[in-house]
Amino acid sequence: MNAVYSKHKISKTNIINMVGMVHSSYYRTPSFGKKGNTPSKLTYHKSRGWVNQDAVIASIKEILSHEFIDCGYRLMTSYLKKEAYLINHKKLYRIMKEQGMLKLENRINRSGSGRKFVKFRKVNTSRPMECLEMDIKMVWIPNVGKNAYLLSIIDVHTRRILKDYFSFSIKQDKVIAFL
Repeated sequence: MNAVYSKHKISKTNIINMVGMVHSSYYRTPSFGKKGNTPSKLTYHKSRGWVNQDAVIASIKEILSHEFIDCGYRLMTSYLKKEAYLINHKKLYRIMKEQGMLKLENRINRSGSGRKFVKFRKVNTSRPMECLEMDIKMVWIPNVGKNAYLLSIIDVHTRRILKDYFSFSIKQDKVIAFL
């Protein structure tokens, strides 16, 4: 293009029009597959100031090391915000994806998953009323717009429901009195 421009003294606009090119495609610089801004490597912490990505990863690992905490990037964002980080859920998703922390299979051993443990909890009875079990189910009531609870007492030997209790709230004292 520059050679034609310097030899014939025709403007670049006229050359682009003669060739049949779109103006924006000539002036566009290739991005080589990477679009957008380069992601920042620093995250702001309210007490420590700007910290690098390794500090965020260490905080994530420390949160996930607790016994009953297993969460994805959105819930992890709220945990980190409680720890005084100013972090976006999209940035945290990128960080957790780069570190391989997104997949639940990598964090929790689910080799014995499923309800296989139930078969070992089966109670063997020889007569009715020897063993009773209680079960609570939530039932959605559309007219009221909330859940109600159904408490049932079941005889294990006959598998019959002996008594039901239906209420919008079931407290511990109600359960004891019902039994």
